[in-house]
Amino acid sequence: MSGTSPMNGEASALDLAAKRLERAVTMLEQKLARPAANSDDLFAQDRDKLAAELDAARAREKALEEAGAQASAALGRAITEIRAALGDSDGSKE
Repeated sequence: MSGTSPMNGEASALDLAAKRLERAVTMLEQKLARPAANSDDLFAQDRDKLAAELDAARAREKALEEAGAQASAALGRAITEIRAALGDSDGSKE
């Protein structure tokens, strides 16, 4: 069995989503710092794109949280079954 748990994958996915969001905010700040010919149109396009990316990131975050909860529950059930199979129903042996 490897040392990588499902939670590590979920945490790294959340980290990636957070980094993408930070990068998008940085890009927005840079565009706001320099005037453009059609700044209103560009701002509206950027705002729409960032809003869509944020919605997608939040949806991924929620899905990862749900997957983490399911994985945790499954792990708890597996531990209980293993302890029962080993005759350690009180969980005092580690």
